[in-house]
Amino acid sequence: MTTRPRLYGGSKLTGILAVGLFGFLAAVFLTSGFGTAEGFADGSVTRSIGYAMFNLDAGDIASEGFLVAFITIAVVLDAALDGAVMLAKKDEEGDG
Repeated sequence: MTTRPRLYGGSKLTGILAVGLFGFLAAVFLTSGFGTAEGFADGSVTRSIGYAMFNLDAGDIASEGFLVAFITIAVVLDAALDGAVMLAKKDEEGDG
């Protein structure tokens, strides 16, 4: 027979701190100002992301290049895929 879970009694200080943190975060979020939204001139967000990813000059939108990060992630994902295939083949053969 199973028993129902019991709530942790804990101290009242934990509850007071949680309510205080909630109040602080609510005040920060409610009083923070957001800048005006800037749209894209021609509406081509995908084209701009592609230019930024491959470190090409889009001309209309200033961005940082992400070519090194893109290549690094590609190499790491390729190594992970190769490792997964190697482990799967070992498991099928019964060597593992």
